[in-house]
Amino acid sequence: MSLSHSATQKNTRWITSRFAVVALLVGGLAFAAGAASTHNSQPNTVPDNVVQSLKETSHAFAAIGKVTSPAVVSISVEKKIDTSGAMSQFQFGDQSSPLDDDLLRRFFGEEFQQRMPHNVPRKSQSSERQVVTGQGSGYIVTSSGDVITNHHVIDGADKVVVHLADDREFTAKVVGSDSHTDVAVLHIDATDLPTLQFGNSDALQVGEWVLASGAPFGLTHTLTAGIVSATGRSSVGITDYENFIQTDAAINPGNSGGPLLNLNGQVVGMNTAIFSKSGGYMGVGFAIPSNMVQQVYHQILDHGSVTRAYLGVVIQPLTHELAESFGAKGTRGALIGDVQKGSPGEKAGLQNGDIVTELNGKAYDDIGRFRNAIALMAPGSKVELTVLRDGKTLKLTATLEKMPTEEQLASAESGVIEGWGFAAQSLTPDIAKQLNLSMESGVVITEVEDGSLAARAGLQPGMVIRQINRQRVENMQEFEAALKKNKDADSLLMLVQDGRGSRFVVLRKEK
Repeated sequence: MSLSHSATQKNTRWITSRFAVVALLVGGLAFAAGAASTHNSQPNTVPDNVVQSLKETSHAFAAIGKVTSPAVVSISVEKKIDTSGAMSQFQFGDQSSPLDDDLLRRFFGEEFQQRMPHNVPRKSQSSERQVVTGQGSGYIVTSSGDVITNHHVIDGADKVVVHLADDREFTAKVVGSDSHTDVAVLHIDATDLPTLQFGNSDALQVGEWVLASGAPFGLTHTLTAGIVSATGRSSVGITDYENFIQTDAAINPGNSGGPLLNLNGQVVGMNTAIFSKSGGYMGVGFAIPSNMVQQVYHQILDHGSVTRAYLGVVIQPLTHELAESFGAKGTRGALIGDVQKGSPGEKAGLQNGDIVTELNGKAYDDIGRFRNAIALMAPGSKVELTVLRDGKTLKLTATLEKMPTEEQLASAESGVIEGWGFAAQSLTPDIAKQLNLSMESGVVITEVEDGSLAARAGLQPGMVIRQINRQRVENMQEFEAALKKNKDADSLLMLVQDGRGSRFVVLRKEK
């Protein structure tokens, strides 16, 4: 009886449950019908304030484009080349522009060449010189005809033509160009030209709206919008002095030299390059900050070239391991790996192993920014350096000097070492880049005398000295100390490194 009752209860629960489901379904249908009726009587729409906000943003973009586009120019260049050289040819619409391998890698990444169609010629069998063309963008900054663009747009050009928005064309004069920052200044003979005003790039914030203007792929008067993705990008490998604005506003080949604009229509950057592994736009573009562009522009106008200041130290990032070794709290600052002889840094008392934590009271977490700050100052400027040395904080004052050329640095630092027949100097980042070396500090051989002990041992310029008589040398101070220690020795055991790897070399004096 109880079993039957239990079974009945179980069945009852199941039926009740089933009826509940049916009831829910019926109720749901009724609710849905009611909702549909409500929807039909009151359609679901986007709130008016949201639509109005979007319209205002759209109108702002349109207004910026209308106001600024007359001052944005398209630049075409002509260059005579030997077509027997290894040139790459990439098709842009109805035009073809030969691009060298470095430029292809710069815009499209290492994988691009492997993706090129097999029917695209990469070398010409003809030895004749031909005129090739290239394209870029620029913008007018004075009503009398000063135009700013990228150095790489006009580099090596035999003829530069500026095309205005009103369809006028002018052959431009190159006033000056700086490859280290990729900035060039042109001049055209015209008056009453529309101009763009510079904004303060230091005030840019991540997330802020920006617009890129120019002539990508030769398509003039093109405007794209995006946000500032990052600021202060360095170590990108595009220029020597990098402090890039990163943006997702679409930048493509041909945009180079065009302005990056803020919502006030002011130039806050100059479009320079894109990062891409596929050959297309991938949302990562780089622009030179307007404050850097202005400094270079005015120096070119005043002097015809850029004069940079020089401290004379080799710096490197302060990693956690290095910070611990040098007794520093945290990784803020720039570690000095070498101080060049006779440099402003040496005169100010800087030493190998010092950690520079502030420059003129401002902290620099990125060594690229620190290097840029020094380089963009005028020679003769006095700077206060806050330095951490052996756990103690010091204040040192340095008077910056005009940056010497690489040749002057080499001759100042290196002289042929008497008795051994070779000269050496500190390995700077620029020299390491030229020699395709991964390291940025050390001692590099700059000269080898014909017939000397060094020449007979196989030493060559460009080799990096790692050890002398099993003693490691990381800079010129350690190198000179090792030589002094072995000044009376009849032989030197040296560990040298080049592109093929490291090997030991013995220099032995004849008795």
